[in-house]
Amino acid sequence: MSSDTNPTVRRVIAQHPAKRDDIGDLVTRRPLPGPQLEQLDPFLFLNHHGPQTYPANNRGLPFGPHPHRGFETVTFILEGSLAHADSASHQSVIHAGGVQWMTAGSGIVHAEISPPEFLREGGPLEILQLWVNLPANLKMSEPRYVGCSRRTYPPLRYLAAVR
Repeated sequence: MSSDTNPTVRRVIAQHPAKRDDIGDLVTRRPLPGPQLEQLDPFLFLNHHGPQTYPANNRGLPFGPHPHRGFETVTFILEGSLAHADSASHQSVIHAGGVQWMTAGSGIVHAEISPPEFLREGGPLEILQLWVNLPANLKMSEPRYVGCSRRTYPPLRYLAAVR
């Protein structure tokens, strides 16, 4: 059998509880760093935003323009949508099933906010975001951004069995 239909089963060695650390109206749990796991290099943060449902006419995500430098963020939109804009002229709106990968490198100012239709209509939202420290030789690299919709990459068939 191919590896995409018969995944390797692995044993869970330890579970680490996430710290509840809401950001404005956004329900946020942070397993990394957390109460029992302070550091796991090269990972800086793992944030789980939501799941929650926003009402119509909401304020949306609270991540207006802010700077980053020396690391990357990989953001998985599980439900809802996320609008990205940055100082390197990258812009996109990523919907459920999509992923965005931003390399802050030598420095970038960006915003991650809710798109106008989400502010107006509300709806479910759930996001996972992993912050990854760049090695010293890449910290001053040129900032980059890639936004992928779920149609950009093929689904992994075996994940359906996990749900």
